[in-house]
Amino acid sequence: MRIGPYAITPNLILAPMAGVTDKPFRVLCKNMGAGLCVSEMTISDPRFWRTSKSLHRMDHAGEPAPISVQIAGTDPKQLAEAARFNVDHGAQIIDINMGCPAKKVCNVLAGSALMRDEKLVAEILSATVDAVPVPVTLKIRTGWSPDSRNALAIARIAEDCGIQSLAVHGRTRQDFYTGLAEYDTIAAVKQAVRIPVVANGDISDPLKAKMVLEYTKADALMIGRAAQGRPWIFRHIRHYLETGEQLPEPSLSCIADTLLGHLRQLHEFYGEPQGVRIARKHLGWYSAAQENAAEFRARVNKAETAAEQVALTTAFFDALIEQEATAAA
Repeated sequence: MRIGPYAITPNLILAPMAGVTDKPFRVLCKNMGAGLCVSEMTISDPRFWRTSKSLHRMDHAGEPAPISVQIAGTDPKQLAEAARFNVDHGAQIIDINMGCPAKKVCNVLAGSALMRDEKLVAEILSATVDAVPVPVTLKIRTGWSPDSRNALAIARIAEDCGIQSLAVHGRTRQDFYTGLAEYDTIAAVKQAVRIPVVANGDISDPLKAKMVLEYTKADALMIGRAAQGRPWIFRHIRHYLETGEQLPEPSLSCIADTLLGHLRQLHEFYGEPQGVRIARKHLGWYSAAQENAAEFRARVNKAETAAEQVALTTAFFDALIEQEATAAA
């Protein structure tokens, strides 16, 4: 799969997730086998571009190419200006958010709420594509509600406006993340347009990845929540798609090494105390499947320093590894 001049290899993409896909997580997932990692969404309103949060989101120093930045908003001129601003700060691909179901986004008619106004969609896409010399991509849902699935119409508008790749999450906005993703709409979109189509929604393991690719005929897969605490999912899916063999789950030692490396990158990127606080959700995801995870989270979430957080995490996994070795003896 290609997006403009960029070959996306493998065809596995980390979905943009607010509060999750910051630079430390993007770099980690890229190293774990993702072909492309999309940033957290950046608000198009220029009043917020110089905040600490926005400046962190626009920090791409040392990030593997291609650098894809998602922008969100409702005003075509503001989105065009946001696209230019982010390209000036290192973005090589601009992704437009029309898929976010969050109330605070939809209440201002952004994110997936835009799918209810196809005329405005066309204006936004045309303005953004015309504003920058880099590829522009789009992320949508299947529609606003089960009674209003207009992904096909939006896909045709996107293609006509020059969008170079379209990611479709297999739920409507009203579904949020409940129920099961459906792939019939994604398959129909793939048949209807010539641009690359990316399937998204409930792709949680290699077997599901293969099924979705075969069913939808999509050009790539986008993985979001399934990568939280499991960044190696990209490596496992790629291996299965290429060989038909499933890799074993990572050992406790591998999980610990990955997590501790991730913690150190978060601490370095954000500093204290912000890095410690941001790391807490990742600690919960990495440890969720382990014995005594609740007790560990209760302790580690009280840590106020990076050193304490690392020490508690190291001790937790060392105990698990020792317990596993004793049981195997």
